[in-house]
Amino acid sequence: MRVLLTNNTLAERAGTELYVRDIALALRARGHEPWAYSSKLGEVARELREAGIRVLDDLSGLREAPDLIHAHHHLDAMAALLRFPRVPAVLFCHGARPWEEAAARFPSIRRYVAVDDACRERLLAEGVPSDAIEVLRTFVDLERFPLRAWCRPRPRRALVFSNNARFGPYLWGIRLGCALAGIFSVDVAGREAGRAVARPEDVLARYDVVFAKGRAAHEAAASGAALMVSDYGRHAGLLTRARYEEWRPLNFGFRLLKRRAGPLWIARELARYDAAEVRAVALRLRAEAGLGAFMERLLALYEDIASERALLAALPQETLDAAASGYLRGLATQVKGLIARPSLPRRALNRLGRLL
Repeated sequence: MRVLLTNNTLAERAGTELYVRDIALALRARGHEPWAYSSKLGEVARELREAGIRVLDDLSGLREAPDLIHAHHHLDAMAALLRFPRVPAVLFCHGARPWEEAAARFPSIRRYVAVDDACRERLLAEGVPSDAIEVLRTFVDLERFPLRAWCRPRPRRALVFSNNARFGPYLWGIRLGCALAGIFSVDVAGREAGRAVARPEDVLARYDVVFAKGRAAHEAAASGAALMVSDYGRHAGLLTRARYEEWRPLNFGFRLLKRRAGPLWIARELARYDAAEVRAVALRLRAEAGLGAFMERLLALYEDIASERALLAALPQETLDAAASGYLRGLATQVKGLIARPSLPRRALNRLGRLL
């Protein structure tokens, strides 16, 4: 199967970029032919090309059609859907708030996938029928992130693992909270801190506690670190077996980040650390979130969607044209509304104006 994956960017090493990379590599390992498209390329695109995967930033030169489109982010997704309007597609939603994660509507989108319950709620709120939505939770490549053989009785080292973490009050609070809990070694990894990590699997095993959310949180917990769900200056707390049932369906993600907590609260959460509890959480996550099981479900979904190609072939052209017009009208309304905002910097206004 030739699968075209789209994403907002394939530049920096971040959540959906790495999601696309991992799926593309897994598809190729299973005998399929993945292609990757984004209007913005960079480091992840180079990594995919080095792995032998076709990467494009312009679909006009693509003469052969894919068998299926696996789409993220409506702008780049619609570029692919309009180029191949009769190819069945699935659109993923990775965020309950970001504008680029909105549910585009087009006849070739046969299913929508939410990565957690918050994303499913968004899709429903935006008018997607419930029977068109699948939930495929975040996966972990268990071969890349093996479970450590040890877990210290008391934590000694902590890592703040986030592309958003900047040096300032948030990190100072974490450092002080860790010190109050007896953890005096606290490192930071991520783009904003100037310490991007190319191989997190080589880093996570060094730390007893990791502050993270989303994909990074899954990788940390599956590796056997105690997970403090935390990012954007906010916290949820230490992941335990009792909290797992509520937090995993929310992707250890943004909706859980409700506290702007101080050092004393952080220290109290770290006091919950228990080596046996950390191990139990890691084992459960590894049993539920492996890449292999995820790919089995994804490929079954691909086969289901690909079987609807005949339905798309029979659609009148005017139906496709009307759907394209409706999408562009909605997009124009939103962009013009953004331009009208007085708080938007003049440079950004000029750039958006040129786009229109």
